Amino acid sequence: MLSEQSVPVVRATLPVVGAAIGEITEGFYARLFEDRPELLRDLFNRGNQATGEQQKALAGSIAAFAGMLIEHPGSRPDTMLSRIAHKHASLGIASGQYKLVHQHLFAAIGDVLGDAVTPEVAAAWDEVYWLMANALIALEARLYQEAGTVEGGAWRQLDIVERHEETRDAVSLLLRPTDGTPAGAFRPGQYVSVRGELPDGARQIRQYSLSGAPEDPRWRITVKRVRAGAGPEGEVSSWLHEHARPGDALGVSAPFGDLVLPDGDGPLLLASAGIGITPMLPMLHHLAATGTTRRVIVMHADRTPADHAHRDEQRRLVESLPNARLHLWYEEPGAAVPEASPGQADVSTLDLPDEATAYLCGPLPFMRAVRGDLLRRGLPAHAVHYEVFGPDLWLGGE
Repeated sequence: MLSEQSVPVVRATLPVVGAAIGEITEGFYARLFEDRPELLRDLFNRGNQATGEQQKALAGSIAAFAGMLIEHPGSRPDTMLSRIAHKHASLGIASGQYKLVHQHLFAAIGDVLGDAVTPEVAAAWDEVYWLMANALIALEARLYQEAGTVEGGAWRQLDIVERHEETRDAVSLLLRPTDGTPAGAFRPGQYVSVRGELPDGARQIRQYSLSGAPEDPRWRITVKRVRAGAGPEGEVSSWLHEHARPGDALGVSAPFGDLVLPDGDGPLLLASAGIGITPMLPMLHHLAATGTTRRVIVMHADRTPADHAHRDEQRRLVESLPNARLHLWYEEPGAAVPEASPGQADVSTLDLPDEATAYLCGPLPFMRAVRGDLLRRGLPAHAVHYEVFGPDLWLGGE
């Protein structure tokens, strides 16, 4: 909760700071990387920096947190903070790095707002920053403890034991520790960070959902190659497609992520598009392994049947569940899947129970459309959960 003296200052200056927050975050990253160039080389996603998505995500989260402090004192945006904390833990962020961020962020605020940053304004926004930072530090400490790692995480070398070409742009890699022991438990829906050693010497990090069965002693990740289009070509995904082979080793983090399947017996909607199928597969594996009788509605959208990674596995798992049904949509249908519907996914065609819990993963336009349709059908917002691959541009609106 903001102090009594800071509330009116933040309330009065939030419109000004909010209007300039994009410029502030751009200046922050420029200052940070000038001071610590190794962070761009070995920690931050260079592709997301180039497109500006990381800057937008940071700006949205700061504005959302400040707005919450003003409009809803005594509460905090736990969903947003949890999502950020899990991503930070997967990257190995340590508490001491928040001081570095503070240094360059407030220097950027001064650069952009100039004389408007009086000592009173600076003190109030300093309080906002440390309320958010300390909340994240506490959450991340707990995540590291639960994962059994030290603060800042711990990277393990896992061997690639199998490689499977799922589609022309998606490859699965099966991983296990070099000593042959089980890779370890994870919750259905979680992801790991993978560190790629790129030709220019950079060690770029990307997150990939664990796409296999939780009870399997090996971990499986499925990597979609990001091709140049609206943004740059994916550095790590391209590197893995071109170079990762059985016998190679990868640096891998502990599992993190808060889009996880809870225990219970209520009905479920698992909605995915494209490579967003990956966190849904371990959920289906877990439901099948536990012999659930829950009602499970599975919907998936893709460009063509040939682009649908793990299509047969998904169908097999749904068919193994007594009260599950699979609904498919393809932009370009094919004879291989005659029962699929053409075009975009359409929630209105589903017989969806009012008490369902929904899990979404896929491109942002898909998730926005599905989430909006679910809310219009009366599903409460707290019952709709999602995972974003990349910077979460929804954070500011949650």
